[in-house]
Amino acid sequence: MSAMAAPYAAMVMDARNGEVIHADNADTRLHPASLTKMMTLYVVFEAVQNGEISMDTKVRISRKAASEPPSKLGLRSGSTIQLRYLVRAAAVKSANDAATAIAEAISGSEAAFARRMNRTAKALGMNRTTFKNAHGLTESGHQSTARDMTILGRHVLYDYPQYYNLFSRRSTDAGIKTVAHTNRRFLDSYRGADGIKTGYTRAAGFNLTASAERGGERIIVTVFGGNSTASRNAQVAKLMDLGFNKAPARMALRTPRKPPYLGPTVSSTTETVIARSQTPATHTRAKSIRVVAAAVKTSLRPIARPVAEPVLPDALVATLQDDIQSVLAEVQTEDVQEVAATAAKVALATAAPATAPPSAASGTDKIAPSASIKPVVRPRTIVLASASTGTSDATQPVETREAEVVTRISTSGGRHWGINVGRYPSRHAAEKALLTTALSEMATLDGSLRKVVNGARGFDANFMGLTREAADLACRRLQARQVTCFMIGPG
Repeated sequence: MSAMAAPYAAMVMDARNGEVIHADNADTRLHPASLTKMMTLYVVFEAVQNGEISMDTKVRISRKAASEPPSKLGLRSGSTIQLRYLVRAAAVKSANDAATAIAEAISGSEAAFARRMNRTAKALGMNRTTFKNAHGLTESGHQSTARDMTILGRHVLYDYPQYYNLFSRRSTDAGIKTVAHTNRRFLDSYRGADGIKTGYTRAAGFNLTASAERGGERIIVTVFGGNSTASRNAQVAKLMDLGFNKAPARMALRTPRKPPYLGPTVSSTTETVIARSQTPATHTRAKSIRVVAAAVKTSLRPIARPVAEPVLPDALVATLQDDIQSVLAEVQTEDVQEVAATAAKVALATAAPATAPPSAASGTDKIAPSASIKPVVRPRTIVLASASTGTSDATQPVETREAEVVTRISTSGGRHWGINVGRYPSRHAAEKALLTTALSEMATLDGSLRKVVNGARGFDANFMGLTREAADLACRRLQARQVTCFMIGPG
């Protein structure tokens, strides 16, 4: 198959820091074809991570989705299928019916999903992209650029690394059948290639956004307007070689900033603010749009209403303070008396047995207490805590020392979960990020274990020793403050 002379465009980028190595017609708005599905899948990953939908969700196939032209999975109207199979079909086979079904499952309609795609594109800095549908079939106004698609490919790689393996599968189970990868020829022929997405329509030509890694270096290439699969793959391989030859062997990893989560829907005012905030000088920084997070109309979880602190009368406060002091004095006195009484009993029981009368060995007193028995103070059912004075009490008598409650992290009780708050180029940077995050989110991370893991792509900053619920809550709270976070399961 060959295409009719579609306009050519190309971009070569060092994925480690986003530096452009080569650009040719890279900002011209062209038809992206199925490269569109990278954004469809990016939105899916965002929705799953934020609890809008699950990979196990059963999706009912509409007549519109089932009637999409090839490439398609072959879904039938009225049938149901798990979301994970639709994702696989869209990523590997580039199935148009699966892409439309995904859009309808997440946003209710493809038009609403396209609006979300455009909102996400602006947040990623894709300033010359407009989406009209979820699959990429030719439609008036549905356009993008080689630069924008390269930016998107880089975000797919770094923002959702847990799903990136989808793009390198030569084949996969798509629920109703096994499908082959549309990019398997390039994956098999170019060393280090592991994704990402192909695209073809008559108007677009043969498009490809590809990524490859060799010896710690990673290059992303986008080509629009190839004349055939073979010529496109050859051109991408040529540009890949150019990238690896020009990229420095060592480079500090500077991953792209993940955009803030804006929820499934936002107001038109918010979309306007996002659009205005995206200028060429700032489109790579998420900070410029953080202000719009407050405009989200819906929330995954209800937010508690603010409740004012109760104001107590001075007389009641004074009475409560007196009661607390009285109870403290009573408890301390009872503890001292109990310890003293117990000690006296032990002293009598350990007296010389030779002076005891013969009758003492009869009845229930046959067993004399051992001299090794020590008095034991039983825990009280009421514990009052007071503020620390800041001085050590190690020299105080045990009977007058205040009770101390000590807690420690444990791996029991389901504390096998963790969270990742980013990948950094050095251990020092990862440790600094952990400390900063711990101080800002003490409510959920207090008592967790800070751990830096040295991997092939950098140093992961992790908090470990959490329950699943605590890890989920911590991630949600951090993401609400635009902090990158994903959960780490047991093992």
